[in-house]
Amino acid sequence: MKRYLLIGLMLLLAVPVMAAGNGLISIKSAHSVSETLDRLENLLRKKGITIVTRWRHDAAAKKVGISLRPTELLIFGNPKLGSHFFTSQQTAGIDLPMKALAWQDKNGQVWLTYNDPHYIADRHGIKNRAGIVKKMTAALKQLTNAATRP
Repeated sequence: MKRYLLIGLMLLLAVPVMAAGNGLISIKSAHSVSETLDRLENLLRKKGITIVTRWRHDAAAKKVGISLRPTELLIFGNPKLGSHFFTSQQTAGIDLPMKALAWQDKNGQVWLTYNDPHYIADRHGIKNRAGIVKKMTAALKQLTNAATRP
């Protein structure tokens, strides 16, 4: 019985949670905010994906006297995939490069959130890049699951 409960819990942690209609995919992380983004950044670098910047929202808020739970943003891109969005609809550049936000909720749970490539394509009316959307979706799922699991 314990074995089945453990398997069920592991599956729940690996399944993305999607907020209805807003195009965000959020995955529970077994790590701190910083460690989650460290893990993701290392995985991205190993795949040759460009890291644009890393931004600590909580540190920026602290500088102006605002208290914020741990919240960090990683901006990264792969022109081999993302550029195909631009050749279909240049306005996709407002949503790319990709972003991943690691954040801690009020209960202490850490999440890793990113934009669903399907949502980005729909938002910009990109109908002729299904293969690219599929590749981006699969890559993001693989990378974010690896970064968040124990």
